[in-house]
Amino acid sequence: MDLPVPRGYRSYTANMGLKDQAHDFALVFSEVPAVSAAVFTKSRFAGPSVRLSREDAPRQDARGMVVISRNANVATGKVGAAHAEEVRRLAAQRAGIAPGELVIGSTGVIGRPYPIESLRDGIARIPQQLPSADFEAAAAAIMTTDTRPKSVHLRCGDAVIVGIAKGVGMIEPNMATLLTFFFTDAELAPDRLDAVFRRVVDRTFNALSIDTDTSTSDTAAVFANALAGPVDEAEFERVLYQAALTLVRDIASDGEGATKLIQVEVAGARDVAQARRVGKTVVNSPLVKTSVHGADPNWGRVAMAVGKLEDDVDIDPARVRIHYGDLEMYPEEADDAMLEAARKYLGGSEVVIRVDLGIADGAFTVYGCDLTAGYVEVNSGYTT
Repeated sequence: MDLPVPRGYRSYTANMGLKDQAHDFALVFSEVPAVSAAVFTKSRFAGPSVRLSREDAPRQDARGMVVISRNANVATGKVGAAHAEEVRRLAAQRAGIAPGELVIGSTGVIGRPYPIESLRDGIARIPQQLPSADFEAAAAAIMTTDTRPKSVHLRCGDAVIVGIAKGVGMIEPNMATLLTFFFTDAELAPDRLDAVFRRVVDRTFNALSIDTDTSTSDTAAVFANALAGPVDEAEFERVLYQAALTLVRDIASDGEGATKLIQVEVAGARDVAQARRVGKTVVNSPLVKTSVHGADPNWGRVAMAVGKLEDDVDIDPARVRIHYGDLEMYPEEADDAMLEAARKYLGGSEVVIRVDLGIADGAFTVYGCDLTAGYVEVNSGYTT
């Protein structure tokens, strides 16, 4: 069955010499004007692609994106800044739109300039007439160490939302995430689209962590060209949230070297901020991650992680409850049968850790993955 796609988008992908064989360049844009919203990394080492796109984002008139994969073009000085501006300008010319109407993203190795001659030649070969957008091809072209493309297609009334994303390592977003883009033919006012997008990002991509490392290139954007007409805003937010959450879970389960998705559900917190803090502390703990990988029901590591939040003085161990799935591990003493049941549960491909602080009604859920020898293998030889 054909996947639903939004009206009015066109795309082009190609190999421009950064990857051995696969496509490493993606251009997707609306053939008509659109409104947009975007958020970017807060890293002090943000790359020129982020800085360029962030400068134009307040106009909220971007209608698409251009992405280079396998080269982050970060920490490359004035040369890198000039290259990012040139790539965006040349791609916009081929699309027949203004440079400021393209969000540019780059992902990959830090500290290496673009192979600019190869990119110039490749962009010059983009045909003037492009076919309807192939979102799956774009999702594949923006990958780095991902093992699979990540995309989602959902209907929202008469409109369609498509999301694509890449990312499996250097992930603890602090704004948005990795690279992720949403394309829709829904009609929303720019200010409403921005408000919805930021709320969705905060509950999905900012709830994700693979390895505690915030990327220098994180970019998230949504483009809406209105060709399907108005939609109910609440319904749009619900569908966009579902699309973003689908991508977050896909990213977490595909984390570098990962074998399991970890979901940490925190309840009973003083407020949402505290619940988020606790969840991130648990999902980021190397000891929690490795125990989940080995299906070792060592719930004490979860307690340890919560206990690290020394400034949260209202966390009282006497009120805390810790579960693996539906199995209560603390404070009830886990007997041999319970430990065996927990071991079996932890052996699955998805693990839910529940922590109830017993303070108030603040709640938040975060997503991550286990820590394996595969993560070390991928990252110990990433540039070689």
